[in-house]
Amino acid sequence: MNTLTVRRPAVVFALAAAALALAGCATTTPDQAAGPTTAGQSVTSIDAWVKAAGEGMSAAFGELANTGDADVTLVSATSTASTSMQLHETVDNGSGSMVMREKDGGFTIPAGGALTLEPGGNHLMLMGLTAPIVAGDEIEFTLTFSDGSDYTFTAPAKDYSGANETYTGDDMNMGGDD
Repeated sequence: MNTLTVRRPAVVFALAAAALALAGCATTTPDQAAGPTTAGQSVTSIDAWVKAAGEGMSAAFGELANTGDADVTLVSATSTASTSMQLHETVDNGSGSMVMREKDGGFTIPAGGALTLEPGGNHLMLMGLTAPIVAGDEIEFTLTFSDGSDYTFTAPAKDYSGANETYTGDDMNMGGDD
């Protein structure tokens, strides 16, 4: 009569190895499957750029895309390139002239949508430049959202002759080389 001898440590080892191999096939973790949990994780910058300027003020443009399933609200922006920043909109001042002003309440970026930042429209305003912004410079920005999360990106500086709107309540221009 033949007797089969099974070594328990070998069986346990084989089962553990199989379990690890199967676990290695997983493509997402529970955290990844849940998707972005903050506004800062949902937003990305597309084709961002900054107007080159010698002094005073400048502005950043591009698109902010929201890949999340909820609207997010951008409430502030910062950059070491300026002493302060504001979120600006461009509106009719009631006399037929277009003027820039700070956007009360920030910008809403719709779920699955985007916010366009462009000359003559919504933009990120750099006020009190800390040094000239020269075409080719890479400027870093940090956006802060209503949920307290942040998103940081860089944008190249470009020469641009437009975006010379008037700022409501101030006689500063957009910081050309004049």
